[in-house]
Amino acid sequence: MWAAQPCVSAQPGLIALRGALRVIFLCGPPEFSRRPPMVPERKYFCPLSSPSDAPPHEREDLFIQKLRQCCVLFDFVSDPLSDLKFKEVKRAGLNEMVEYITHNRDVVTEAIYPEAVIMFSVNLFRTLPPSSNPTGAEFDPEEDEPTLEAAWPHLQLVYEFFLRFLESPDFQPNIAKKYIDQKFVLSLLDLFDSEDPRERDFLKTILHRIYGKFLGLRAYIRRQINNIFYRFIYETEHHNGIAELLEILGSIINGFALPLKEEHKMFLIRVLLPLHKVKSLSVYHPQLAYCVVQFLEKDSSLTEPVIMGLLKFWPKTHSPKEVMFLNELEEILDVIEPSEFVKVMEPLFRQLAKCVSSPHFQVAERALYYWNNEYIMSLISDNAAKILPIMFPALYKNSKSHWNKTIHGLIYNALKLFMEMNQKLFDDCTQQYKAEKQKYVFSLRS
Repeated sequence: MWAAQPCVSAQPGLIALRGALRVIFLCGPPEFSRRPPMVPERKYFCPLSSPSDAPPHEREDLFIQKLRQCCVLFDFVSDPLSDLKFKEVKRAGLNEMVEYITHNRDVVTEAIYPEAVIMFSVNLFRTLPPSSNPTGAEFDPEEDEPTLEAAWPHLQLVYEFFLRFLESPDFQPNIAKKYIDQKFVLSLLDLFDSEDPRERDFLKTILHRIYGKFLGLRAYIRRQINNIFYRFIYETEHHNGIAELLEILGSIINGFALPLKEEHKMFLIRVLLPLHKVKSLSVYHPQLAYCVVQFLEKDSSLTEPVIMGLLKFWPKTHSPKEVMFLNELEEILDVIEPSEFVKVMEPLFRQLAKCVSSPHFQVAERALYYWNNEYIMSLISDNAAKILPIMFPALYKNSKSHWNKTIHGLIYNALKLFMEMNQKLFDDCTQQYKAEKQKYVFSLRS
């Protein structure tokens, strides 16, 4: 029976929810699990004893009654001080269930699955309030403070309970799949746009557990995450959960079997690379770079399209973003195969020459730090005949003209390393640079 009656009396062990005159629907059957429950009249909302204290044959019934009681929702927004006693009853009940499911075996019985999913759905699946922060050009993710969820004292415990439920040794995906389905996953993904980072952190862990346990949902989860990214890149440019979704994908990519499916390669090219062009890149860039590097460690043949994609989206006027690109590019070069490096080295070092010449000293400094990387230096050394003629003009010119003294020192270090690699080539580049400079000066005079 899906109705739970108000509590008016206690019996040893099991406290019954009784009331002949009032039947309060705390939760409906699975097909109505997303319908908000009716709030019972407060005087009938009383504590239930812990299932741990009940006789073994009564524990399942009491556990179900506590799950149903925790479907009651309270107002934390318009009147935070209302119903404090009953809010505490619910908080204590949730806490008891977290402890019960964590420290006891054989408590996740078949009857518990729909009740646990309903309780989670009723408490968490909701329309998120409009963002309190601006969108578009005015939105600064590093400056604008997130709005924290007012009902977090309850929501945190609901998340904690559901996570322990999924991680329980008794949990059986074959039973749970009747309730944790595509509709459930879609509602879960909607919550990733929550402004509260605490909520997104729980969601990240829960979705990762679901992905690991429900093989039949994996392709659907990846597809729906793709859809979120597409909307973010091409429509809204505003979503609070991109970093968390990318973190989940980092683990998923790490588990991809070889050879990579075409679907996965297309995800890299059509989703991960365009994510670099969004204004709020700084919020999720570490997770994005990790995903890209994971792909290249799986399949080195993807290196050329990835580097050419980064060069295509390279920022023109945003220096902090340019530093992020340089960070990611070094991570990629750390895992690049020499045969793949040869394919991209010329356009790559043309871009690095521009970075070395940047008036923004952090961009120039970050590019010149590449010359402190032993593996990158070995790649440069093997291909110095192609790379030095590209880099020399920028290095030589800025060794004289750059305004920042730190940059002077780094440039001298790079020139010294080039000289030690191939003295003759270095001398040839010096002579060619001076000849072209004289030719340019002469053309101005004539």
